[in-house]
Amino acid sequence: MSLRVATVQFEAVPDDPCQNLATVRRLATAAAADGAQLVVFPEMCLLGYWHLRRHDAATLHDLAEASDGPLVRAVGELAAELGIGVGAGFLERGADGRLFNSYAVCLPDGGVHVHRKLHAFEHEAISSGSDYTVFDTPWGVRAGILICWDNNLVENVRITALLGADVLLAPHQTGGTNSRSPHGMKPVPVELWDRRTEDPEAIAAAITGPNGRGWLMRWLPARAHDNGLFVVFSNGVGRDDDEIRTGNAMVLDPYGRIVAETTAAADAVVIADLDLGLLPTSTGRRWLTGRRPDLYAPLTQRYGNEVDARTVRFGG
Repeated sequence: MSLRVATVQFEAVPDDPCQNLATVRRLATAAAADGAQLVVFPEMCLLGYWHLRRHDAATLHDLAEASDGPLVRAVGELAAELGIGVGAGFLERGADGRLFNSYAVCLPDGGVHVHRKLHAFEHEAISSGSDYTVFDTPWGVRAGILICWDNNLVENVRITALLGADVLLAPHQTGGTNSRSPHGMKPVPVELWDRRTEDPEAIAAAITGPNGRGWLMRWLPARAHDNGLFVVFSNGVGRDDDEIRTGNAMVLDPYGRIVAETTAAADAVVIADLDLGLLPTSTGRRWLTGRRPDLYAPLTQRYGNEVDARTVRFGG
């Protein structure tokens, strides 16, 4: 039994949901034509991402929509039209007026599942979510959603696996960030992106190097392997305010092996067939059965220097 998925990288246009939605439609249509049953787009792709920190709270409220608002409805209509699942990131305005960095997966049967980023830091007006999101799909597998920095904290992926996820949808806006760690990521100069046509070797080196793919390879395969699940990693690519996102959209199997990926310095769709037969006997699934929860009480205690997520620059 298999599931054909598509993971997408694209360069969102800041504050232009109509144009970004048109890009989602174009790339989702291409993925469906290639047989994809589920297509995963990046974090906050319907609005753009890193520039949001420069807006005031009133502007963010004007840009935000409810989880059943026009943007998510449009994604749902696209999913029904194409007969596939479509996941896309947006800025949500909750019923209580709070804002969330959210991600909606719209299924072809009309179901909609929305995850609120658990570790939001983009703006003081954006709240963190408080629930994990794992759900059944029409294809006989359970999917979970974790947004960007949610995936860096190992407990989140483990809990998602314990809730029964077979496939982790991991939308991001990452790569080329300015990490506080001396051995973490460093910014990718924007001029490399601006000159990518004239100097393709330079941008290719940045995308595949230690501030792009190299950083992902330090941790992303471990999330898949240690928890015995597929990971569908989607990401922005290109300019994101004053930073460069490095793309590297990829799909990993439950052994942490890359099934398919791209290193293109451009919008791209990556297609992969998930061999669901790998799940039951994967090393991570076996490790899950060896857990001793009676030893894990310290995991619920606050670490000595833990701080609010807003004060932590994501990545690296």
